[in-house]
Amino acid sequence: MDESRPIFVQIAEQVENDIIGGLMAEESQVPSTNEFAAFYRINPATALKGVNLLVDDGVLYKKRGIGMFVAGGAKARLIAKRRDRFSAEFLAPLLAEAEKLGVTPQQLKSMIDKEGTK
Repeated sequence: MDESRPIFVQIAEQVENDIIGGLMAEESQVPSTNEFAAFYRINPATALKGVNLLVDDGVLYKKRGIGMFVAGGAKARLIAKRRDRFSAEFLAPLLAEAEKLGVTPQQLKSMIDKEGTK
């Protein structure tokens, strides 16, 4: 666990990662809040808070008396959300800095291609 971010956020991110990575398929059941709590050795209310973040985002849904399930289309929505966040957090600042330094788009592409071959 990462001490710099709340545990419930980390649980939500781990579930998101498992969905994106194909470990949790759409319409499959996810572990219960008690299972999350036991695994991470945290209070069940904290685990529930993380799961509820995903319910609020439409990634998970509740089946009354059965449990939580991955919503249809969750993987595509999560990937789109992560791409948007990636663009805002990494690409926009990268492009702004490149412009300040006089790095052309072609030079930037070349730099990226070079780094990608390492």
